[in-house]
Amino acid sequence: MPLHLVREHLLTALLESPEDGILGVSLDGTIDTWSRGAERIYGHTAQEITGQPVSRLVPLHEWPGLKRFFSEAAGNGLKCCETVERLHKNGSRISLRINREIIRDEQGEVRGILESGRVIDSPEGATPGEAQLRLLIKQMPGLHWTMDQNLRITSNWGKGLPTSRIHANALVGRSVCEFLGCADRHATPLAEHYGALRGESMQFECNWNSRVLEIHLEPLRAASGEIEGVLGLGIDITERKKSEEQARHQARHDALTGLANYGEFMDRLEQEVHRAERSHHSFTVLLLDLDGLKRINDLRGHMAGNRALKRLAAVMNEHCRSTDLAVRYGGDEFAVVLIDSDKGMAEQVALRIENGLRNDQGKPAISVSIGIGIYPDDGRSAAELIEAADRQLYKYKKAENRRTLRATERIQNSRRAGH
Repeated sequence: MPLHLVREHLLTALLESPEDGILGVSLDGTIDTWSRGAERIYGHTAQEITGQPVSRLVPLHEWPGLKRFFSEAAGNGLKCCETVERLHKNGSRISLRINREIIRDEQGEVRGILESGRVIDSPEGATPGEAQLRLLIKQMPGLHWTMDQNLRITSNWGKGLPTSRIHANALVGRSVCEFLGCADRHATPLAEHYGALRGESMQFECNWNSRVLEIHLEPLRAASGEIEGVLGLGIDITERKKSEEQARHQARHDALTGLANYGEFMDRLEQEVHRAERSHHSFTVLLLDLDGLKRINDLRGHMAGNRALKRLAAVMNEHCRSTDLAVRYGGDEFAVVLIDSDKGMAEQVALRIENGLRNDQGKPAISVSIGIGIYPDDGRSAAELIEAADRQLYKYKKAENRRTLRATERIQNSRRAGH
């Protein structure tokens, strides 16, 4: 049999094969040969695609490499084997392992290119849509799993979790208790899995391997509608939680001193009023004014004023318990909410803050005026307690101003007598 007939019979056999997608392309880029396998992979029939430009099958980013191969083919007799992307008739992309060879006539002249391709990771008989679906499943963010009615994992897939790369089906056979580290069926996360088995959609957060997961659960139903297990999705939200916590802290704290701000102060004060009503315990509120802040700013500049504010904040933190709340709620206005305290404890804390400022080595020397509000003696609402403390603070400042005025007058009189 002549060589060209042997080649024709071989090509005919290849074109009838359903496994590989084989197409012939002339040097001008026109498709002139199309196999049954190509129809299965690309979705086009031979009648639809023959005579059409091969560019219909090639994504834009693949086109330069293919054109370069065409331009070099005539002179070099190239062979090529590589992984590429191609376009399905429905617009989806297909990953293929392809081989290209030069087609020559009896005189040895290059007439075109023969390309054969097979879908990557596609099992026998898989359609392009199925191959695309498998590729998408692998790339789905987070960790996905299914469980049977005994809450034992029957499959898992997805990209996994950032700190723990879990390969597809690596968890099969493990129980939810082993995977998420839980034992109490009435507590998170086990209780939510039982909720999904009852037909409920569940969403919750769960600590896992020093990370925070957001977990979504849905009942897994058979075609009949009967619940046969649980479908789960876990996403690592650790960094998001850190960002949210940082944003909440910044929204509720003074940027200069790090103390709680006015909003946090009022919310906490209201909470303590309600708690004290229920428990019949007392608590106290201190209001503090940094004396002479305007004078410090005028004489030494605002940087010195800022340092004075931070020095007071440091002393307040030093002499407050971890359960108390230290606050800067205005320019020179501060407060402390003393949990489970009485008048005696409030006076002790006020005295410690005053002494702490006297012993502070920073310059200039600073002092505070302090007023105290006591629940329930001075009021049973946040507004009443603040008003009581503010009245006492005003009296304190007024008395302090009188003492300062008398001291100034004594100094001036002494100087005049000396003259």
